[in-house]
Amino acid sequence: MGSSSKEDTASDGDTSSRETPSPDSSLFSEGERVLAYHGPRIYEAKVQKAELRKKEWRYYVHYLGWNKNWDEWVGADRLLKHTEENLMKQQALQKKQGVDKSSKSGRSAHSKQKDAKVDKDDLKSNVAKGKKRKSDSGVEKDNLSLERLIKIQIPSALKKQLVDDWEFVTQQDQLVKLPRSPNVDEILTKYIQYRTKKDGLMVDTVAEIMRGIRLYFDKALPAMLLYKKEREQYHDVVIDNVSPSTIYGAEHLLRLFVKLPELLAYVNIEDETLTRMQQKLTDFLKWLQKNQSTYFLSTYDGSSVSDDNAKGKDD
Repeated sequence: MGSSSKEDTASDGDTSSRETPSPDSSLFSEGERVLAYHGPRIYEAKVQKAELRKKEWRYYVHYLGWNKNWDEWVGADRLLKHTEENLMKQQALQKKQGVDKSSKSGRSAHSKQKDAKVDKDDLKSNVAKGKKRKSDSGVEKDNLSLERLIKIQIPSALKKQLVDDWEFVTQQDQLVKLPRSPNVDEILTKYIQYRTKKDGLMVDTVAEIMRGIRLYFDKALPAMLLYKKEREQYHDVVIDNVSPSTIYGAEHLLRLFVKLPELLAYVNIEDETLTRMQQKLTDFLKWLQKNQSTYFLSTYDGSSVSDDNAKGKDD
């Protein structure tokens, strides 16, 4: 569940205080071809928009050869000039990551290697987001085997929660009021405490998996867990490098579990380890269902989207 679309608007909800950019102060210009960091790799991209937000330049980039759903706002620290020197840096990173350099486009080569033949450290650090990418035609470039997809059984009550969540946001123009309490960090910590108390000892494996879930959530939320109507809200609340897991709650965490089989399929983990992980994730969801009334909202806030509509803003 959750929209896979990227930024669809340029507004961050604070147009009144936004400074007017100086035409000479931006490092990159609209329409400029650049190289962009995405995880540990560098891809060819094009700057679509450039805006000065809260005294910092932000750039809306399109990754060349990829569906616009992957377009995103990035800071200048994620971009490089399209020079021979930086192209060599791109190739060096590809070689280090074990990516086939037969194609000039790093993103094309990236797809041929199934996005993420990453090691277990990449799972822990989540620097490789492990997302399935699509070409501009919308056709998946890789041939991911369904056999690699782990099965995460989402309890029926939580499936209904996902449907209600979709209904609130997309049909009723209501948003989850943020920040949430308990937030994702607190929910994961409570689960670790629950397992520790139940098993009578510190469960290192569970704690490690929960840390991984937190990292995946922080990276996946802006990329694939938000509906279009939630983008404005995201830019209003996730500022100053704050972690989304300290702002969002169970509603958005549950959306991650719909995407997890696809994300984990790109990580180079032994089948036995994946099976154990599947069991622990299923157990977490069962626990989440038991505490559904505690962690999930029964109603959403209808004011945010309505206010935006009244101002004539896009959702």
